[in-house]
Amino acid sequence: MKVKAAVFREAHQPLSIEDVNLAEPGPEEVLVKTVACGVCHSDLHVLDGGIASPRPAILGHEPAGIVLSVGARVRNVAPGDHVIACTSLFCGACAQCVQGRPHLCIDRGACQRHADEAPRIMRGAETIHAFVDLGGFAEAMLLHHRAVVKIDKDIPLDRAALVGCAVTTGVGAALNTAQVTPGSSVVVFGAGGVGISVIQGARIAGARQIIAVDLLDQKLANARRFGATDTINPANGDAVKLIKKMTNGGADYAFEAVGVAKLLEQAFYCLAPRGTAVLVGAIPQGQTVSLNPGHFFQEKRIMGCMMGSNRFTVDAPRYLELYRQGRLDLDGMVTRHEKLDRIGEAFRAMTAGEVTRTVLTFD
Repeated sequence: MKVKAAVFREAHQPLSIEDVNLAEPGPEEVLVKTVACGVCHSDLHVLDGGIASPRPAILGHEPAGIVLSVGARVRNVAPGDHVIACTSLFCGACAQCVQGRPHLCIDRGACQRHADEAPRIMRGAETIHAFVDLGGFAEAMLLHHRAVVKIDKDIPLDRAALVGCAVTTGVGAALNTAQVTPGSSVVVFGAGGVGISVIQGARIAGARQIIAVDLLDQKLANARRFGATDTINPANGDAVKLIKKMTNGGADYAFEAVGVAKLLEQAFYCLAPRGTAVLVGAIPQGQTVSLNPGHFFQEKRIMGCMMGSNRFTVDAPRYLELYRQGRLDLDGMVTRHEKLDRIGEAFRAMTAGEVTRTVLTFD
């Protein structure tokens, strides 16, 4: 099947719109017509060289679409189903999977084609990789069936797409990873798509105080719409000192949702004793974090977060039910729609802080 896709070939260079060919679905694969795909900061990190990816590759990892065909052993979806896809593939048999942590699966290769099989995507004789096994910046995707979950057809696909990454990561960071408690104080560094999702997760969890930290006042104003009770622009003063004062001694939870090492340090330092700092953003490879070890004697802890500690087939329908109930705002997160050939504009708007999420839509 020939489709148009945005292909990553060189760091610091625009994606190129190219025709590529998708293979027929294998026994455990699903061919999906892409209807919508959110544009995430992780895609930009790849483009800037901060995250390594095989090349050439189709970026995009927040997609939703309609199933066109399935392999002989696929049972979870059928042609015509509406689906969302997530990069949290899982083998179902490793130690992490059987302990209920499929997002930490250690045998992702079980969901990929083997070296002796034809690639899923090609351009002539050239193999084209799918970034994190999705490749959502394309008119269609060939995926392992464990990458997709069926959703109800009345959910708008441009909204549902956000659950594939930003919402699952951010809401899950609050509810699953940190397990924010009712009445607690929460700080979120970064009010982009993932940060807004963390804020919503903290609000759903019942946090009494949610402080958003960002350098752009328009993003801070937007954060209040989604549940932030207070905001801080670090340009107006030392963020850690301001947080300590506003929380009467420190926050119970702090989330770094940008991918900046210094912000993770600030997230740790702004905690109350026994507080928890969570790294949600993707800090570029090669960077390091420096912490004063004395703070650990206050029994503070710092932890990582992989895709909101999700069990995607369970969590995604629950998040969409919260959307139905009006408790999770997906509509407000979609700031702008663009077509595939406007992907460069989507990245520009993200870098400028003009959007919470741009969603690519396909005919």
